[in-house]
Amino acid sequence: MKLTLKLTTTAKYITFWNSIFNLTKKEISILLDFISISATYGLCTLDAKKAIAVQRKIKDYNTLNNYVKKLKDKNAIELTNDGYKLHRLLRNEENVTVTVVRGR
Repeated sequence: MKLTLKLTTTAKYITFWNSIFNLTKKEISILLDFISISATYGLCTLDAKKAIAVQRKIKDYNTLNNYVKKLKDKNAIELTNDGYKLHRLLRNEENVTVTVVRGR
């Protein structure tokens, strides 16, 4: 059987893959904020944290460092020489084929 999913939003796409990353609703929400402003500020940069803190009315943008660490620990984001980037599955750069094998 072949199953094709049309995930029309970034939120739906992230939520679909979340069984692998086990992010909380709050972590998904923060990740979506980072993704939405990453074109302007970069992913998880200082400027991105400041912008999200203003948007969410968080007094100290350093609070978001806790979420960045959790996202990194859960492999949703990866630290590279050029800064943070989304995990390969979450970047949605290519079609992904998934084969599910049920163990017995």
